[in-house]
Amino acid sequence: MGRHRKAARTSKRLDPISVIGELLITFGVIALLFGFWDVFWTDIQSGREQAAVARELDNQWDDKNPRPLTEPAEGAAFARLYIPSFGSDFNFSIVKGVADDDLNKGPGHYEDSQAPGKPGNFAMAGHRVGRGSPFNDLGLLNTCDAVVVETAGTWNIYRVLPIDAAPGNRKAEAEKCMPSELAQKISSGEYAGVNGRYITTPSDINVINPVPGQQRVEVRPGDAGLLTMTTCHPQFSNKERMIVHAALVRSEPKKAGSTPKELTEGA
Repeated sequence: MGRHRKAARTSKRLDPISVIGELLITFGVIALLFGFWDVFWTDIQSGREQAAVARELDNQWDDKNPRPLTEPAEGAAFARLYIPSFGSDFNFSIVKGVADDDLNKGPGHYEDSQAPGKPGNFAMAGHRVGRGSPFNDLGLLNTCDAVVVETAGTWNIYRVLPIDAAPGNRKAEAEKCMPSELAQKISSGEYAGVNGRYITTPSDINVINPVPGQQRVEVRPGDAGLLTMTTCHPQFSNKERMIVHAALVRSEPKKAGSTPKELTEGA
């Protein structure tokens, strides 16, 4: 009888392969839980924060007796972003700043870059996965797709620059959606190498300069109005950055009951 109990105890010795298998399963469950938190739960949290800054922006714009205009505080919303090709429900309030707390609320404005609708470069950063994922689909944008930025008094309409166009075709591609003078400007000189979408490294800070890729940081007379969106690449990684550049084709004052025709392009 004793020998049988001893044999039974011996048969229960740990099998290293089984232990490794169980550990891998445990790590897999933890990874799945982290993925759930990183994507779904942070989306919920960011959705609440985006809704809060959007309400504050609505209240500010609806105020019949607004206070004198001042520079928005970091983390406060000051404009709205629409990308019609992503659908009529795509709109995000843009906040000042690109710190983690700012980007948890929505797309953030690089404060060293220019204001919407102005000469130079209005540059934003946004999360690609989780935390609202405002820039998840930037890789789907095409040449000439509209990007619209609404401010307190103005609609600013941008068009994505030619993507991977041969130098000889760049102007013709731009003229499909831009005035000829603007198409000429963004196809020559300092702008000749500004691609509509590309991948670069996180250290490439020149992408938000007045002319992306150039060293200068001051705006000069005659500079085009540009818009830049930056996000992580590939998905679930911050190893690289995806960059999208668009050019301002026009700004128009807001009128009650009227919106730019570009907002229906994705309908």
